[in-house]
Amino acid sequence: MSRIVALTGATGFIGQVLWRRLEEAGWAVRALIRPSYANRHRDELHHKKFIEGTLQDEERLSALVDGVDAVVHCAGRVRGLDRAQFQESNVEGVGRIARLAASQQRPPRFVLLSSLAAREPTLSAYAWSKQQGEVALQEMAGRMDWIILRPPAVYGPHDRATLPLFQWIERGIGVQLGERHSRFSLLYVDDLTAAVVMWLERGPHAGLALELHDGHAGGYSWADVFELVGGKSVIRFVVPKAVLSATASINQALARIFRYDPILTYGKVRELRHPHWVCDNTELTKLLGWEPSISLVEGVRRSLHPDERVS
Repeated sequence: MSRIVALTGATGFIGQVLWRRLEEAGWAVRALIRPSYANRHRDELHHKKFIEGTLQDEERLSALVDGVDAVVHCAGRVRGLDRAQFQESNVEGVGRIARLAASQQRPPRFVLLSSLAAREPTLSAYAWSKQQGEVALQEMAGRMDWIILRPPAVYGPHDRATLPLFQWIERGIGVQLGERHSRFSLLYVDDLTAAVVMWLERGPHAGLALELHDGHAGGYSWADVFELVGGKSVIRFVVPKAVLSATASINQALARIFRYDPILTYGKVRELRHPHWVCDNTELTKLLGWEPSISLVEGVRRSLHPDERVS
């Protein structure tokens, strides 16, 4: 009989890759799907096991985790104006599904995909909510086995956050959003999903928040990324902090008027300008034996040209 895993955030960039990776590893995936998405993609979901609902729907969440062997909580809000918006999904949503999972007669293993931003909760409402979501899991977990993974910027095919930057670099234009001396880690999506599956299948009880990156110790500078992805001829355009801040100010004002959830806010500018987003793989490797396998050059190639065959 297949092991059953409950998956939230299954239709997002990382969630879709996780869904496929879990099925390939022999897991029967039970996904939480928003009703609006299910209505638009009913034909695609025909052979999938899913439950229509949201993180606010306790009845649907109960059905999602009922009798499962594992839970991978990938869903979360990345856009918003204030703490209240992020708290609803990234804090209360985590606490709710963790409590329901832990209350099962045989509690499942639980993976929370958090963010490296949780390390710096004062930077933004998003970062604060990710840190508080980790706290919510710890408070609700009880005797349930759990682990928190804190990836840095994750990229891959169909990623709408970092892929445009890589596309411009390939064209010879490097858009620098942070300080020249900033350093940051990166991670290809397949390496992240491999770590999740590995812990579900053989990882010991951790009860820890662990970082992971692509194996490039010390992270990258903007110059490193430009040269590795586009070569030495890349023309660099530095976006000043004042321009980012002014754009964020306009974006926040328009979001309040037209009632949409903005991605570029003052908080996001502070995240982008933070000088140190470097991860450390030591603890995760010691715990699991996990090692990343996709370099930045290979990962960007796969992201920009997903239809090319791997030689």
